[in-house]
Amino acid sequence: MDISSGDISGMIFRRVVREDTAEYSFDAQMLRVFMELDGKKSLAVISKKTGLKMSSLREAVSKLFKLKLIEQTAEANSAVDADFMDTLKRELSLAIGPLAQILIEDAVNDLGQSVACFPRRQAPELVESLSREIQREEKKAVFKQNMVRKIKEKGY
Repeated sequence: MDISSGDISGMIFRRVVREDTAEYSFDAQMLRVFMELDGKKSLAVISKKTGLKMSSLREAVSKLFKLKLIEQTAEANSAVDADFMDTLKRELSLAIGPLAQILIEDAVNDLGQSVACFPRRQAPELVESLSREIQREEKKAVFKQNMVRKIKEKGY
């Protein structure tokens, strides 16, 4: 895993329980980052919460990772399941008709992903992108409402 380059904003890390953690000295910035890494929040959320720029966050996370004090969670890279994609297609079809599958494929490609392994962390972004394709406001609202419910249900 390369933390030194690329987009790390969606990565999620958790602290590793080690007996010798107290032996390491942290500067204030590293300690703030270390305490925020809970295995649930993405680095983008932590950046916003702490006020740290992504470059500073990258540096702190890189140091903590090299010291083996944190690890990336598997959840960060996991994909949405088939049930989510089926619901997405069904709900979009109700809103715009038979072009739904094509629009989903295009939106997924625009986000630099594939339908077969679309990341959970980008599910809200995908729904928002697809909702912009729906012209009628009432159908757009129903689509968003149903998909937000599904995202919450799935824990994405």
